[in-house]
Amino acid sequence: MLGKIKRKFQEVTDSHKEVAPTVVHKKNHIPFRLNFLFFIVFGLFVALLIQLAYLQLANGQFFNTKIKWDQKTTIKGNAPRGQIYDRNGKVLVENTSKQAVLYTKPKNMSGEKLLETAKKITEIISIDADNVTDRDKKDYWLADPDHLKEAQGRLKKSEKVDAKGNFLSNDVVYQNTLDKVTEAEIDYSKDEEKVISVFKRISGAQEMTPVYVKTDDVTTEEVARVGESMGDIPGLSAGVDWERSYPEDEFLGTILGRVSTEKNGLPAEERNRYVANGYAVNDRVGLSYIEKYYETALKGTKSNLEMKLTEDGQRVESTVEKYPGEKGKNVVLTIEQEFQEKIEDILYRNYGQLMNSGKTQYSEGIYAVVMNPKTGEINALAGINHDLDSGKLSMDALGTINKSFTPGSVVKPATIMAGWRNGVISGNEVLVDEPIQIMGDAVKESVFTNGKSREMTAVEALKDSSNVYMMKIAFKLMGETYSKNMVLGDHTDVFATLRNNYQDFGLGTSTGIDVAGESFGLSTKDYYQPNGTLIQGRMGNLLDLSYGNFDTYTPIQLAQYVSTIANNGVKLAPRIVKGLYSNDPDGKLGGMELATKPKVMAHVGSQDQYDIIHEGMYQVVNEGGSGMWMDGTKYTASAKTGTAEVPKDNPNDPDNPIELYNSTMIAYAPSDDPKVSVSLVIPHISDEADKMNSQVTKEILDAYYDYFEK
Repeated sequence: MLGKIKRKFQEVTDSHKEVAPTVVHKKNHIPFRLNFLFFIVFGLFVALLIQLAYLQLANGQFFNTKIKWDQKTTIKGNAPRGQIYDRNGKVLVENTSKQAVLYTKPKNMSGEKLLETAKKITEIISIDADNVTDRDKKDYWLADPDHLKEAQGRLKKSEKVDAKGNFLSNDVVYQNTLDKVTEAEIDYSKDEEKVISVFKRISGAQEMTPVYVKTDDVTTEEVARVGESMGDIPGLSAGVDWERSYPEDEFLGTILGRVSTEKNGLPAEERNRYVANGYAVNDRVGLSYIEKYYETALKGTKSNLEMKLTEDGQRVESTVEKYPGEKGKNVVLTIEQEFQEKIEDILYRNYGQLMNSGKTQYSEGIYAVVMNPKTGEINALAGINHDLDSGKLSMDALGTINKSFTPGSVVKPATIMAGWRNGVISGNEVLVDEPIQIMGDAVKESVFTNGKSREMTAVEALKDSSNVYMMKIAFKLMGETYSKNMVLGDHTDVFATLRNNYQDFGLGTSTGIDVAGESFGLSTKDYYQPNGTLIQGRMGNLLDLSYGNFDTYTPIQLAQYVSTIANNGVKLAPRIVKGLYSNDPDGKLGGMELATKPKVMAHVGSQDQYDIIHEGMYQVVNEGGSGMWMDGTKYTASAKTGTAEVPKDNPNDPDNPIELYNSTMIAYAPSDDPKVSVSLVIPHISDEADKMNSQVTKEILDAYYDYFEK
């Protein structure tokens, strides 16, 4: 047994000897690697010395120049805006210069330094507190580093980092800091609010971009003190500002447009677009109408001043004018002031007669547009607004493009054209004018038939103003044949058929006029109940639409429409600007640089169709038609009358609304070769028995003849 144990122990021992590791001593290579690394470092160091020597010897002048260039900056100065003139060169909008105090914020200006600067400025010039808000006061309070530190100490951890422990953005943290400022801490005096007002102006300015600190009532003494303080207050200077003025008072009113102030600068809703086009945030821009539409021409080109700054960027060592800037282009209108005022006098006098006869209790005024149908040039945009509370009358040229009215029968030529273009009638087709009775709707009929039936052509339908002829076209567009007490199904698609045709003439859509802000009118597109069923009476409204008693249009749309008819279907965009003009050496009106040209927007219908429409509109005036009261004009004229029923709710008798009418007219002359077209709207009068629409239109055409033909 002992022998077996010994043999086993010997086997285990032998097996361990077989697997024991063999230790091999290798040569140590660490000293060689270190030597190699030292060699590489030495080589890089030598290369760096060589590069530094090269930069110093070969490019030293370049870097010296670059350092000096970094101490220079370019400042853009405001340029005067172009002026607006009437067709004969009479100034309507000009610039009035005045003394001003400016501040150009140096580079890298801290809030603390701006605070100190604001205090110094208010010590040398008189400042009014300018709409200082609580936010302005808090910004001012936090401009003091000690105050900022104090307010930041009030922040909770959640107001500095988010739930994941990430730091919030600086803007968010600052907003949270603002919330920590108490009411007591911003309880400033009136004098302190003046400092805040200046601080708000200069802290919000872009670096090296001048802003106006004071523009109104700057005295010579203040200008002198500013000059004396320029060394102590870097960036402060005296200069000149301008503001828009209107030598002809309210001529054409607000349609000329308005310009933002330097304090308000760019309108917030369009700021990004303007900045992308090179504007500064405090630049003045056209806000409305002509001033806005022609902004790029009127704005002028800014001057460029190159300033050399001290090394700290805080002071100006020298100034060199690189470009003097250029005043904006001048805008000359197609309208002559004298003729415009003649049309306004006609409207004022005739509307006064309506007022004296007690017919204007609910009427908003009277509006007319005079236009050249072959060029699109506008000769007059005239409106009289009637204040229903005070009874006061005021000029309202703007109302011709932004007020819309139900037009009545003046749309009938366009409805006939819709019938032709959609193939439901042809030529001078005969249709029966008869009372129309739809199930569940009131009887609709033409005024002149007295409830009887009569066959009539398209020409006669225009001459006598047949409502039923137009409704019969609408029936055909629906694919229906009229029968008494019939039920009309859902044909709401025909609303679009008629409206698309009207829009081709300019009704219910943009006319393309070169004035920003025109209205397109109103058109109801609400046809169904919430449960999907057709609203009761909507198909009756479709019939109303066919003869102008549903949608609303502006006077300028009506003018484009009648001009398209006069021009045999060539639709031109109305234009109020004749051209852009340069400035002479004295800054006055120079020569034409760019003439506005007629802009063709569409071609509508064919010549044989217009021959029929022209004949019908000629007979309206000259052969005993609905506009016979216009007969006797100095031109041979063609026209279409319109009357829209526009009842008003009666608070004293809800079951009996107040009957009111829109009295309208479209006309052109001479009939055989039109030179002038007119649209007229007299809204919400109690009756039109005196045919004031014909009388006023006649006077307007005669005034045009006397002014332009004699």
